[in-house]
Amino acid sequence: MSSDATGVHKLEDVVDLGKFLQARRARVNPAEVGLPEFDRRRVPGLRREELALLAGVSVDYYTRLEQGRAKRPSDQVLDAVARALRLDETTRAHLHRLAGNSRLSPVQSESGVRPSLQTMLAAIDSFPALIMNHRQDVLAANRLARLLYGGFGWDLESGPNFARLLFDDDSREFFPDWATVCAGETVAQLRKMAALFPEDAQMTALIGELSVAHRDFAEFWARAEVKDCNIGWVRFDHPMVGLLQLYKDQFRVADGSGQMLVTLTASPGTDGYEKLALLGAS
Repeated sequence: MSSDATGVHKLEDVVDLGKFLQARRARVNPAEVGLPEFDRRRVPGLRREELALLAGVSVDYYTRLEQGRAKRPSDQVLDAVARALRLDETTRAHLHRLAGNSRLSPVQSESGVRPSLQTMLAAIDSFPALIMNHRQDVLAANRLARLLYGGFGWDLESGPNFARLLFDDDSREFFPDWATVCAGETVAQLRKMAALFPEDAQMTALIGELSVAHRDFAEFWARAEVKDCNIGWVRFDHPMVGLLQLYKDQFRVADGSGQMLVTLTASPGTDGYEKLALLGAS
């Protein structure tokens, strides 16, 4: 993150290819890619000439790439750089998007949740479900979601921002895997959405606010990780039913709005399933 003379935070490190490459280069351990460490490095990660060697491009070309002076690099070059940086498929796609200066998903006017999504949400009554937008603002939630998060004092009816709530100090008590699962993946998903919606002033303001207010957020952001919708097991330490483990799925709405349906489920007969039923009966 950086800010201009007025103190308004901008997202150069999201939409700028060079800054992204620098951040990812700093995360590669030379020993892990077979490079000897003969001297003490002043900064972490690979040097430009080392990355260029691993990618099979000239140092001059890679330098121009980081400095934004290499126009429209080929897919082959980007794939070689991605391999040298040890990027996964999602982050590799993000690299290609930045190199093409792609802004394919402009923010649409936000007129609320589509009626079809509202209907789907109303039909779900046996497990928590909610609808969020690309900024992770909670747009709607069913009864079990309100009961689940309400146990932590979160009022989903007020349309809070999930990322903002997650980085509140109290949230660490509710999520046993806060650092390893919740926080890092949330920031990585925000980074991807910020690149897809670069003109969204509210997204810019949110990331600026969280970067200034929470050192943990700033540290996660500096890792330059990019992820799709985070799915997998999430553990909750709920004050009413105790520890329960639920599987989180996120379903992106394919209309360019950035909205997604989030569900938290457990298989019948499991401890999580029984505790959800107990919570629903409360």
